Amino acid sequence: MLRWPLRLSNDNNVGVVVIEREAQIVWKDLAKNLVRPSRVHGGGERPLPRPDAQGRRRPRPIPVVFPVVLLAALLGGCSTVGYYAQSVHGELQILDASRPIRQVIKDPHCTPALAHKLAEILAIRAYASQDLGLPDNACYRNYADLGRPYVTWNVFATPKLSLAPKTWCFPIAGCVAYRGYFSEREAGAEAARLRRKGYDVYVGGIPAYSTLGYFNDPVLNTFMGYPDWAVAELIFHELGHQVAYVPGETVFNESMANTIEREGMKRWLAADGTAAERREYEVARRRRQDFDDLVLKYQKRLAALYASPLPAERKLADKKAVFKRLVAAYQRLKASQWHGYSGYDPWFLDDLNNAKIASIALYTQLVPEFRALLAQQHGNLPAFYRRIRAIARMRPKARAAVMASLAKAAQPPTPAGVALAAARHGG
Repeated sequence: MLRWPLRLSNDNNVGVVVIEREAQIVWKDLAKNLVRPSRVHGGGERPLPRPDAQGRRRPRPIPVVFPVVLLAALLGGCSTVGYYAQSVHGELQILDASRPIRQVIKDPHCTPALAHKLAEILAIRAYASQDLGLPDNACYRNYADLGRPYVTWNVFATPKLSLAPKTWCFPIAGCVAYRGYFSEREAGAEAARLRRKGYDVYVGGIPAYSTLGYFNDPVLNTFMGYPDWAVAELIFHELGHQVAYVPGETVFNESMANTIEREGMKRWLAADGTAAERREYEVARRRRQDFDDLVLKYQKRLAALYASPLPAERKLADKKAVFKRLVAAYQRLKASQWHGYSGYDPWFLDDLNNAKIASIALYTQLVPEFRALLAQQHGNLPAFYRRIRAIARMRPKARAAVMASLAKAAQPPTPAGVALAAARHGG
């Protein structure tokens, strides 16, 4: 995400949804005492479990985590207990399935294609810390095959006549605009419950997420089909979340990670990328920008409609017309500029509603401000990270004021401004 929540590989027509999951870390303080992270360099590497008679690897039993469920009981009712329990169980399943990548590569059951891919990922991971100054920890140095296409499923919801997303609040992560599940079935049940209450709902499958470094987030099978540049993009983004985190500020957190990701990609492609990778990335980047521009244009139209004094029945009818025009505009864009590329079709053509629209701005709204902040630091990434952390520690009003000043700095100069600056410098 993001960037908004689509990641699309250039070699197929399948739109893959990626939304970084913040809500799943709500229990981190307790859970981090239940699972000890393995060390990054040497030692602490658990041996691969021996296969059974059919050659399958036996999973270790998942520990029972009564303290976390007890906490959930103190915080809310039975639904809260169930939600936190599935979160803890799902995370522990991931950690238990994780193995050091170097061990996996040496395993005789590892295919040559997987071994090659994992070796490339280790090189990308090293670049992230050594050249981009991102956290040098055990995240993305392990590998886990979950045996499913997504790691989590996130549920978004909005009222029928509003783009304001429903939020869920947690004691540590703050309030977030989606609710994540490790089970597609449970996510579907939550979506059905919200639809019965009259919400527009969107459920997105998530190939990757970040626990902000509280656990050793592994490389997952869910994104192993991505080209190397897309894996690099994802790793830079997820590690970017570890630079700073403001509870309840999804737009700030995601825009920050997006900016780090984009700057990381520019530098990685220049240093290690092939000419083909640079071309593919640029094509994908332009498409994503076209998508953002198109959706945000119609988002503004919907917001104006919902704020108008029209009766609800008229608004609902006009809402359908706006969505119809949005789809038609997308089809024109696809035919005229994308040469028929259909990777975004699933998003546009499958139950387009307010919840999908509302999810877009969450991931890109403050990217120009963060780009301006990076420019103020003259491209010095360590200084950029220090400034981000300082802003993240501010009180909300002070942080908003800083971001507002950065928004002004991000605006392109007007012709009059350029002429005035030239006159001042004798130009």
